[in-house]
Amino acid sequence: MRRILILAALLMTIFAVAHAEERPKALLYKSPQCGCCEKYAAYLRRNGFDVTVKPTHDLANISHKAGVPADLAGCHTMFVDGYVVDGHVPVDVVRRLLSERPPIAGISLPGMPEGSPGMSGTKTGPFVIYALPKDDGDPAIYAKE
Repeated sequence: MRRILILAALLMTIFAVAHAEERPKALLYKSPQCGCCEKYAAYLRRNGFDVTVKPTHDLANISHKAGVPADLAGCHTMFVDGYVVDGHVPVDVVRRLLSERPPIAGISLPGMPEGSPGMSGTKTGPFVIYALPKDDGDPAIYAKE
């Protein structure tokens, strides 16, 4: 009986470690006053991400340094597994980015579109998510959701 208990404890530990490794770690920078960013972080957590939120008054500079052009900036800037994800990008697009691992700096959903994850309102059309180049190239459409 003791061997069975030890084996069960070992298997549970292995499962817990394997499961913990599946949760991508994300660091989300947001304006201290923004509530929709907190809702976006909660959305990501519900969908398997380990999100740390950092309020900042320097969001524009953080986004710029990460390669996000001002005209494509979203409401917040997140870093996950070597990529920048700007704005209220749907989780399936973030997962696609992490799975495909394209040679880009990251992706962005500009502005604060109604009905996007973390935002109120009703979605009125597809969300256009842009790929942000690592170099001086032009952004291109990465996904339409």
